[in-house]
Amino acid sequence: MTGTIINTLAVIVGGCIGLCIKKGLPAHIEQAVTYMLGLSTCVIGLNGLLSTMLTVDAATGRVSSSGELLLLGSLAAGTLAGELLRIEDRLEGIGAAIEKRLGASHFAKGYISASVLFCAGAMTIMGAIQDGLGQGYTILLTKSSLDFIASIVLAAGLGVGVPFSAVTVLLYQGALTLLAGTLRDVLAGALMDQVCMVGYAIVISIGINFFGVVRLKTANLIPALLGPVLWNVTIGLKTLWQ
Repeated sequence: MTGTIINTLAVIVGGCIGLCIKKGLPAHIEQAVTYMLGLSTCVIGLNGLLSTMLTVDAATGRVSSSGELLLLGSLAAGTLAGELLRIEDRLEGIGAAIEKRLGASHFAKGYISASVLFCAGAMTIMGAIQDGLGQGYTILLTKSSLDFIASIVLAAGLGVGVPFSAVTVLLYQGALTLLAGTLRDVLAGALMDQVCMVGYAIVISIGINFFGVVRLKTANLIPALLGPVLWNVTIGLKTLWQ
């Protein structure tokens, strides 16, 4: 759990620094920072997405892709499940209650955006597994430095909800760390790439929301992460029956 604790502290400290910066930012600068954060988030998500979908033939240099249908199916089914469960609405309800108690506006937006950004990605899964298996926490240290910077910028643009996302990081990564022994056998090889592929697509949706053109309910996309798992289980059962 050492890596997760460090990551949690990085989000808290970075978020607090961002809140201090926010107080001295004019409105137009705050908006510009928000747009640049959205662009950066989209680039990070797109880079991760392409790295899991594209392969280059060493001999010919030809680029090929895979996983498009799985990505589409996972996002569609995951969104349906998220909408039926009303995940984002429930989180916003919790956020609204905290907003009322703390007197902090836009708490839910900052909390949800930061939570999904910090928890959706390959480094979260691999880092937690590495930490849980006692193989060190170098991946989470790297992730902590990235989250520290991101939390500063996020908090400057979205407010007090960002440092509170440290609770989500602690619970989510902590659970993965404690279950590392089991997850090592389940999340391996192609399945790991597929889960990360969907995770990075969700990260892109977070970046899109920062531009304010459309509002994607990113929390409702979280069940999509189970799409590759269910698909591989289905394929395994089919193979057993043959």
